[in-house]
Amino acid sequence: MQFAQDMTKNVSSVITPGKVYQYVDTGEPMRGGMKDVYFSPDKSYVVAFYRDEQDAVSKERLRKIVTQYYDSFFNREGGDYYKDLYCWPTDMVEEGRKTGIVVPAYHSNFFFKKGYATSDLIKGKEKEGKWFASPKFRNKQFALRLDESELGNWLSYFQVCLNISRGVKRLHSAGLAHSDLSYKNVLVDPVSKSAAIIDIDGLVVPGLFPPDVIGTADFIAPEVLATKHLHVKDLNRVLPSRVTDLHALAVMIYMYLLYRHPLKGGKVHHLEPEKDDLLSMGKKAMFIEHPTDATNRPNISQLNPKELPWADVTRIPYSVTGPYLKALFDQAFVTGLHDPAQRPPAEMWEQAILKTTDLMQPCSNTACDQKWYVFDNTSRPRCPFCGTAHKGTLPVLDLYYQFKPAVWRPENHRLMVYNNQYLFQWHVNRNVVRNEKLTAEQKVPVGYFTFYQGKWVLVNQKLDSLKDLTNDAEVPLGAMVEITDGKRLLLSKEEGGRVVLITMANK
Repeated sequence: MQFAQDMTKNVSSVITPGKVYQYVDTGEPMRGGMKDVYFSPDKSYVVAFYRDEQDAVSKERLRKIVTQYYDSFFNREGGDYYKDLYCWPTDMVEEGRKTGIVVPAYHSNFFFKKGYATSDLIKGKEKEGKWFASPKFRNKQFALRLDESELGNWLSYFQVCLNISRGVKRLHSAGLAHSDLSYKNVLVDPVSKSAAIIDIDGLVVPGLFPPDVIGTADFIAPEVLATKHLHVKDLNRVLPSRVTDLHALAVMIYMYLLYRHPLKGGKVHHLEPEKDDLLSMGKKAMFIEHPTDATNRPNISQLNPKELPWADVTRIPYSVTGPYLKALFDQAFVTGLHDPAQRPPAEMWEQAILKTTDLMQPCSNTACDQKWYVFDNTSRPRCPFCGTAHKGTLPVLDLYYQFKPAVWRPENHRLMVYNNQYLFQWHVNRNVVRNEKLTAEQKVPVGYFTFYQGKWVLVNQKLDSLKDLTNDAEVPLGAMVEITDGKRLLLSKEEGGRVVLITMANK
C-alpha cells in the first residue's frame, strides 16, 4: 500500500490557482502519439503530459480549449448531449517544464468486455474504430474475429455515424476543425450505438491555431497528401481544415457502413508501393465505385478471402446504403474528392442518415449477420446481405407538407413500416427538427404501427387531430386506423403538420 501511495503524484492547475490533481506514475505510462498518459487514483480522469515542450501558441490553444471553448460547447442548450460525445479536456496543468491536460476517462462501454471471440487478447482495450471498420474482424472464418456480443447490427452503425456527424457539425459551427479525424481518434460502441471523439487538444482555429499534424493515413484528404512535400509556409501547401475534416468524415461513414475503404481499389499508379499509395490516396485518388469510371474497382482475384463479401463492390454496392447516402457519397468521392468546396457538410450527413433510418427494415432471417437493411424501392424487396425476401405486404408512407393552402408537396422523405414501428413528432410536423436539441417530450412516440388481425394499422397514442382523409373520418386518441394502399392520412392540423400517402409494396 505504501508503494502505491509513493507512485501517486500531485500536479497543479494552470487555470484555477490552488486546484490540484493526482495521478499514478508507475514509470510506464500509456504512450500516445505526442503524450504520456497517467490515470488518477480512482481512474475517473487522466493527466496527459506532452513529451515535447509546448510553445506559447500551443499553450494558448490549450488554455482556450479548457476555458472558452469548453464553456461555449457544454454550458448552453444541448450541452449535455455533447459531454457524452466528446472526450473534452477540462483543465491544463504544468509540472516543471512539462505541460499537460486533464481529460475525463472514457465511459466503460468504450472498452471491450469480451473482445475477440476466441481469445482475451484485446479484452479491456479501447474500442478504436478500426476494429469495426474492417471486414476481417467480423468474418466467421477468421480466428481473430470480434465476438458477436461486441458487433451490434447494421442499424447500430447508422446511429454511430449519426453521433460522429453531429460532433463534427458542432465543431465546425464553432469555427473549429478537428484536423485528425480517423478511427483512431473516434471511439465507437455499436452495442450502445455511441461514439466519442477524442484528441480534442489539437483543434485548429483558422488564422489563430494551425494544425499540429496532417492527419492519419486512410483519412488524409487528397489535397493534403498531394502537397505535403511543399514547405509548411508555401502558399500552395494545403493543411488540415474544416473541408479536410469533411473528407475524413465521409471516409469514416463509408467504412463503418460498408467495411472497406472508398479509395483503395485495383488501380496501380506506381511500381513502388509507397509512391503508389501516395498517388492513389492523393493526386490520383479515385472512388472505387465511381459511376462512370470502373478502372479503380477492386480486383476480386487479388482480394483477401477474409475481406469478402464486403470488398466485392459488385456483390455489395454502396447503393445498399439507400438513395440519400449514395447521393452524398457521390458528392464526397466524385464531385468533391478533388474539389473540397463541394464536399457535403456534416449536417447533410446527419439529415441523410436520419432519413435513411426511416427506410430501414428488419430482416426476417434470424441468422442474418446485419439484421437490418434499407428498402430498395422495389416491388419485391429482399435483404441484400443474406438474400432473404421480405414476407407479406410492406406499407410505405410518403410524407407531404403544405406548400400553400390546398397545395401539398412531397418532402422526399418516407417512412417504412414494420411491426411495432413508432411514429414520432418529427414525422408528424416538419417544424419539429430531429436533432440533438429535441426535448424529452419530443422523443416520446405519438403512435405505432402493428400488424393486427391480418391488417396493418396505426394506433393513435398522442395525436389530437389525426384524420383519415380518404374516408373523411377523425381518428381519436386510443383508436386505430387501417393502413391500406392509396390511403391519405392527415397527421396534424397544426402549422407544419404533414399528410402521408400510403403505398403497399410486396403485394
